[in-house]
Amino acid sequence: MSITIKDVARRLNLSITTVSRAIDGYDDVSEETRHLVIQTAHEMGYVPNQAARQLRRKRSDTIGYILPADQPRFSDPFFAEFIAGLGDEASMHGFDLLVSTAPPGSSAEHQAYERWTHGRKVDGVVLNRIQLNDWRVQYLARAQFPFVTLERSLDSCDYPSVEVNGRLWFKKLLDHLVSLGHQRIAYIGASPNLKIQADRLAGYRDGLAQHNLAYDASLVLEGDLTSEGGYRAGEHLLNLPKPPTAIACVDDMTAMGVLHIARQRGRTVGKELAVTGFDGIAGFEHTQPPLTTINQPVYQMARCLVQMLADQIARKPLPEKYVQIEPVLEIRQSTVGE
Repeated sequence: MSITIKDVARRLNLSITTVSRAIDGYDDVSEETRHLVIQTAHEMGYVPNQAARQLRRKRSDTIGYILPADQPRFSDPFFAEFIAGLGDEASMHGFDLLVSTAPPGSSAEHQAYERWTHGRKVDGVVLNRIQLNDWRVQYLARAQFPFVTLERSLDSCDYPSVEVNGRLWFKKLLDHLVSLGHQRIAYIGASPNLKIQADRLAGYRDGLAQHNLAYDASLVLEGDLTSEGGYRAGEHLLNLPKPPTAIACVDDMTAMGVLHIARQRGRTVGKELAVTGFDGIAGFEHTQPPLTTINQPVYQMARCLVQMLADQIARKPLPEKYVQIEPVLEIRQSTVGE
């Protein structure tokens, strides 16, 4: 016969309400009583009914993440590392992680957020691939629904976020390439609506201006944050009558595509052509050749976001509302050769 909450209450000579609120973490129960209740429940083998517990607390004990992509991208190393960080930190706080996918700005994406918030399917949401003016930020802020973001939009809403100064660190990539003697440097970016594109393109232009290099629009292409997009853009650049000697990519996946087309064209990356990425995804130090990149700790950033979201959901004050992460410039053979 299974142990019930009544059995725990009877053992401790406490009311069922007190035992229930102690287990659920309400702050009107003293720490001493809470500790005693939890210890006794564990010793007696009591397992709370999760569905009933969630109903009492009006919580789902779940956080949500909708991957903003036109098709499932769970195998993308960035998203794989990001979701791993979300999941590991969520479990540390007693949350499940609900992950879905929807094309950015689509009716499916709008419906998914409405379903999750109106139906209280999740207690809070993590956002990334932030747009310059992001409807998700505006919608969740109006609904006063807990959320955190990787990067910050230009919206006037006040919300917790984690970010890297993409403009500053992309300029450092340009400084590195110019220090190697490159003057004809191309840039493969992403959709102009994305915050990372605005920041990293600004850093590219800052780097050119710093070193008195002219901005050449023919060397600036839009990619789609995939290796296929990087391959196509790299192919176009290498077909130019006067191709670039260096290609700075908005992210590591784009750079992977450039490395591929360069090998097909017989270009020696690191000597004849320099290639850089941005993200520092685990394993990209083993590309052929190893990729020079801005290494931002994606896994740890995801964990930080969940910690901030858990505090929001619990109505705890956040130690920091805006966290800026310092990445590292990893110089490897894709720019300096063997």
